[in-house]
Amino acid sequence: MSYVEKVLKNLKKQNPGEPEFHQAATEILTTLAPVVDKHPEYEKAALLERFVEPERVIMFRVPWTDDKGKVHVNKGYRVQFNSAIGPYKGGLRFHPSVNLSIIKFLGLEQILKNSLTGLPIGGGKGGSDFDPKGKSDREVMAFCQSFMTELYRHIGADTDVPAGDIGVGGREIGYLFGQYKRIRDEHVGVLTGRGLSYGGSLVRTEATGYGLVYITEEALKQRGDSFKGKTVVISGSGNVAIYACEKAQSLGAKVVAMYDSNGYVYDPAGINLAVVKDIKEVRRGRIKEYAEKVSGATYTEGCKGIWTIPCDIALPCATQNEIDAASAEILVKNGVKYVAEGANMPSTLQAIEVFQKSGVVFLPAKAANAGGVATSALEMAQSSGRMFWSFKEVDAKLKDIMVNIYHNIDKAAKDYGYEGNYVMGANIAGFVKVAEAMMAHGIV
Repeated sequence: MSYVEKVLKNLKKQNPGEPEFHQAATEILTTLAPVVDKHPEYEKAALLERFVEPERVIMFRVPWTDDKGKVHVNKGYRVQFNSAIGPYKGGLRFHPSVNLSIIKFLGLEQILKNSLTGLPIGGGKGGSDFDPKGKSDREVMAFCQSFMTELYRHIGADTDVPAGDIGVGGREIGYLFGQYKRIRDEHVGVLTGRGLSYGGSLVRTEATGYGLVYITEEALKQRGDSFKGKTVVISGSGNVAIYACEKAQSLGAKVVAMYDSNGYVYDPAGINLAVVKDIKEVRRGRIKEYAEKVSGATYTEGCKGIWTIPCDIALPCATQNEIDAASAEILVKNGVKYVAEGANMPSTLQAIEVFQKSGVVFLPAKAANAGGVATSALEMAQSSGRMFWSFKEVDAKLKDIMVNIYHNIDKAAKDYGYEGNYVMGANIAGFVKVAEAMMAHGIV
C-alpha cells in the first residue's frame, strides 16, 4: 500500500460520517502521489498526516432570540486547518447544510487555494447551520453578535482572518465586525469583506466572479480563443454568479441561464443582469421573478436541468456537487468546451473524470475561484498599511494573480507529466509551497 493510500485509509477510519471531507481529501491526495514519490522524507516526517489533520477545530453553541422572544440554539464552527505559510484565512458559511464535514472539506481546499494566490495566507473555514434567509435584520444581528461572542477569542489580524461565504454577505460581516470591535476595543483587519466605510476594499464584492472569468479568459487566450460570441451557463445567483455574469458579458459573451435554490431561468436573448441584481441584491427575492419581468425568459422548478442547456462555457457558482456524472455527460454531448468552478467543489469526482476524458478544459475551484480570497488578502494589506487602493488598482492586481495562477497550474501539470490536467496542476502547485514551509518548521 502506498503512502497516499495509507493516509487516506486512516483518514476515513478516523473521521467516519464525513463524506464531503473524504471526497475532498481523496481528490487532493491521489493527485499528490507524483510529488510524494519524489520526496520520501515526507513520509518519514508524517507530512501528509499533518496536512490532512486540522491544527485546531473549534465547535460551540450559538444561542440567540428571535423577534417573537423564542430562544434558538445553533452550532458554530471554526476549523483552523494550516498556518504554515501565513495566518488562517477562509470564509464563514451560514446555511442549514453546514456541518463539520463540510467545514473540514472547505478548510482543506482553502489551504491549496490560498497557496495558489502567491500571498502569505494559510487555510481555515468556519460557519454555522443558522439560516439567515427569511430572518429580520434584528434576528441576523442577534445571531451574529452571539456567534462572535465566542469566535472572537480564537481569531485576530495575525492569527485567523475570516471572511464571508454562502449566507454571509455585507450585512453579516458588519454585525460580526461590530461585535468584535466592541469586545476587543480595537479596529483591526480581523474580518475581510467589510464595508468601504470601515476598512473594506474595492472589488471585494466582485472579486470571486471577476477572478473566475479572468482565469477562464487566460485559458481561452492560450488556445487562441476568447469569450466573445460564446454562450455561457452560470449556476447560482449570488455574488459569484452575478459578477461572473457581469464580467463575461463585458467580454462579449452571452450568458443565457442562472439559478437559485428553487429553480433556474433561461433567457435565450441573454440575461438582463440589471433585473437579476434588483431581484437578488436589492430585494433579496427569488430568481423566478426574472421570468415574470423579462419577455421571452422561462423559469423551471429545480436546478439540475440548467446543465441541459447547450453552452460553450459552464461556470458552476452555487454549491458543492451540483454537477454529477450524468449532468457532465449532457454538457459534453451539448458541446461544452470549458468548465471553470466558481463554487467550492461543485463537480463530483465522476463528473470531473467525464470532463477530462472528453477533452473539456476543466479549471478546478481551488484555482478558478481563488479571486475572492486573493482580494481578501489585498484588503488585509490595505488594512495593515492604513491604505485604500482604487478600483482600478485592486482589479489589476486581481487579474495579475488569476493569470499567474493559470500559468502556475499549467506549468506544474506539464512538469509532472500531466499536461492539460489542471486538477493535478492546481493541487501540486498549491501543495509544494505548503509542504516546503511545513518541512522547514519541523514537527509542529
